[in-house]
Amino acid sequence: MTFRYIGSKARVVEAIARQIGAPRGSCRFVDLFCGTGAVAQAAARMGWDVHLNDTLHSAVTMAAGRLITPSSARFDRLGGYRSAIETLNALPAIAGFLHREYSPASVDRIGFERRYFTEQNAGRIDAIRAEIRAWRALDRIDESEELLLIADLLSAVNRAANIAGTYGCFLSKWQAQAHEPMALRARALFDGEGAVTTSVGEARDCQVGPDDLAYIDPPYTKRQYAAYYHILETVTLGDTPVVEGVSGLRPWRSKASDFCYRNRALGAFTELVERLDARRLLFSYSDDAHIEIEILTKALRSYGAVIPVQIQDIGRYRPNRAASRAAASVSEYLIQLDRKQMKAAA
Repeated sequence: MTFRYIGSKARVVEAIARQIGAPRGSCRFVDLFCGTGAVAQAAARMGWDVHLNDTLHSAVTMAAGRLITPSSARFDRLGGYRSAIETLNALPAIAGFLHREYSPASVDRIGFERRYFTEQNAGRIDAIRAEIRAWRALDRIDESEELLLIADLLSAVNRAANIAGTYGCFLSKWQAQAHEPMALRARALFDGEGAVTTSVGEARDCQVGPDDLAYIDPPYTKRQYAAYYHILETVTLGDTPVVEGVSGLRPWRSKASDFCYRNRALGAFTELVERLDARRLLFSYSDDAHIEIEILTKALRSYGAVIPVQIQDIGRYRPNRAASRAAASVSEYLIQLDRKQMKAAA
């Protein structure tokens, strides 16, 4: 991916993949908090059928975009994938929602500039998103092709955004890359063959079978993803929500996660485990989290055999210069909960 995402496992995905292993029989890798999909992609490469779930449409779109194959995105009515990208990149900017709310043009409406994007780049986002919508309405692209183009647009948005790493706020001074003309880039499509399905919703409501492997990588800290990535959600949905405050946040509190509250996080873990039928569960976790790992593993032992494995130390998320100067690291863990072993021992 072309941007930082809080909690991304891109730097530790190989170590996680070794713990996942190859699929056995008829089962799926169910990624309940898929984020940008780095781990799900690794599982798909090992032969797993994959189900992607997240509360954010933008996350599911980015993750699913990694797994689009050439056969499922032929763009026959547009002259091929690269031709579609070239057509979108040639569109002139329009003064749409992103231009009005998230560029310096916002000064005309609210009295100050939201400097997420230059006016030109914000207008180009508006134009490209509108064209993708029009193509879908006219059946010039199908559902998979629409998803891929929106995922490509999200990557382009991130390259052009004037932010430190999330959309919780914009930078007061323009970064050099924010002035570069925003453009989509055709990606190398996935060459796997496994089935990929998606859902958007709470992890506890996801349908997971006993033989499925449930991968659980929830938020660990107070940062609410629905607020931190609100613009990506707006671009994905192509809607025009009422936005508020200096940051122009779209309504997000209905998607607030209990995992982000220190006094609710442990209960959220145990409730999720109780709701899932999977016999094998893998939790990604770190020592930067609300709950100490010893407390979490003790709670999980009520449900089965628990094996925590420290997989790697990585640099802490650094959204600003102060965090970069601190240069601290965190330890990443993978915790396996195996209900089968518990039953066998009983």
